[in-house]
This record gives sequence, C-alpha cells and structure tokens, in this order.
Amino acid sequence: MTHGDSAPSSVNRYLLPHEHQVIMVRRHPAVLLRPVAEVLGGLILAGLLSTWFGNQGGGGLLVVVWWAWLLLLIRFVWKVAEWSVDYFVVTSKRMLLTTGLITRKVDMMPLGKVTDMRFERSLLGRMLGFGEFVLESAGQDQALSRVNYIPYPETLYLEVCQMLFPGGDDD
Repeated sequence: MTHGDSAPSSVNRYLLPHEHQVIMVRRHPAVLLRPVAEVLGGLILAGLLSTWFGNQGGGGLLVVVWWAWLLLLIRFVWKVAEWSVDYFVVTSKRMLLTTGLITRKVDMMPLGKVTDMRFERSLLGRMLGFGEFVLESAGQDQALSRVNYIPYPETLYLEVCQMLFPGGDDD
C-alpha cells in the first residue's frame, strides 16, 4: 500500500492534473493461486505420464505431454505479468482499477457517485489476507462495481470510507 509514492507510469497516465493519488495497491498475489495449481498439477501429471509412456515406448506422446505442460507454464508467466501491472488506485476524486497487459482496461468511479460500499471476505480470503470491495451508486450500472483480491482489506476499507464519508469533529 502506498501513501504518497508516485504511481507507476502505467497508472500515472490516467490521473488527472488536479487529482492526487491517495491509495495505490496491486491485487493480492492470491489471484495467482489457480495458475500456480495448474502448473504444478500439470508438472505432476506430465511426470507421471512420462514414466508411464516411457515404460510403454511412447516417445511421441512424451513430446506432446511436455509441450502441453510448456503451454501451461507460458500461461502462468502471462498471468504473473498481467498481475504485475494491475492496480487499484484511489485518488482525491475517484477510484480506478487498471488491468490488462496488451489490452489495457481502466474502470473508474467518481468518489461522489459512490452511495454504498461493502467488503466481503471468504474463508480463504481471511486466511490469506485479501477481500473484495463491492461499490454501489445511485441506481446506475457502473464500470467499477467489484474489486476483488484487495490486500489489507480492513485498512483499505476504513481509509476509503473515510474519503467517501468524511466526518467532522463535531463532538
């Protein structure tokens, strides 16, 4: 979580001159759990099939098995690269979610349009430290309505709520 660090250029180009970044986080690494499981499962399967086909004399099938695993590995590297450029940013004026490596997607919601916000945490999210923000606006369908795999969800939730619904020291 950054407070005052400058945004990377992949995010900075979407900030307006009159707004300043307040919060910027990368999605939680748990977003990579499925690709990791696929690569490891594929490696185990490829090893088992190699042993079996090796005993059967199926050299051509071994090549196919390992090429299939290589494709899984390439897909994993792609997912890691995508994760490395995805950011959730809260500025003084709006919330942004930037995603995508080749096709860049920027979802945005002005802070003034948010009428309600909640965060959810699954059991896995509670164990690993991530959550999901659900944003609502006045009866409108917004580009930014769900932000999943948010790290430090309680802290970020409180900080964003403080920006959305500032209170005075009226006591």
